[in-house]
Amino acid sequence: MHAQETAALSSEKMNIIKTNVTAYAFRNINLSYERAFTHWFSVNMGFGAIPEGKVPFIDYFLSDEDERRFQNLEAKVFNFTIEPRFYLGTGYGKGFYIAPYYRYSKITSNTFDFYYDYTFSGTTFQIPLKGNGNANGNSGGVMVGVQFFLTPSKNLVLDLWIAGAHYGSGKGDFTMTSDVVLTPEMQAQLKREIEDLDVPYVNYTVETNTNGARVIIDGPWIGFRSGLSLGYRF
Repeated sequence: MHAQETAALSSEKMNIIKTNVTAYAFRNINLSYERAFTHWFSVNMGFGAIPEGKVPFIDYFLSDEDERRFQNLEAKVFNFTIEPRFYLGTGYGKGFYIAPYYRYSKITSNTFDFYYDYTFSGTTFQIPLKGNGNANGNSGGVMVGVQFFLTPSKNLVLDLWIAGAHYGSGKGDFTMTSDVVLTPEMQAQLKREIEDLDVPYVNYTVETNTNGARVIIDGPWIGFRSGLSLGYRF
């Protein structure tokens, strides 16, 4: 019986390399590797990178007026995900699965322009600043999906991420500097302007000084996953 089980195991192809094709619509270059260890258990590891460019879904996070304040804001993103998969059906990488996972993410901005309006003696001035910084998050979540073998040789793989969500904590540090020496009144106005941006799902505090402002992010980190991957099994 042991010899028969070993022969059955060795006949299975235990490795899959995949890429999420739907992510390329958002400039997300990605690759993942899945290794099956038993009929019902495998581990999938994935890397993703978005080259520097316009921040995805920025219209959702900022109003049109606030978005205009960040005239040339761009960002690049990196993430790493590791997920144990528990298959409920055929197994060895095929069928429905449940996958708890851990994800590390990092977002780095370019040097962007920001301005705010300062009113003095009835006259409004636009005060320009230069900003840059980064933020990173650690989160955990659960995804459900289903994976198919598309050819009789079972080499071509389709992996459908039905739905996944993760939650964790994030930290970030962004600085904004101005060539104008800011008075206490100007600093107070700048602090209010940044706090009033009211970015959803992001907790941040603002510190100001004569040179500009510092924005410190420390709060929840939320994300969702869905997509369609194609891969090769060997």
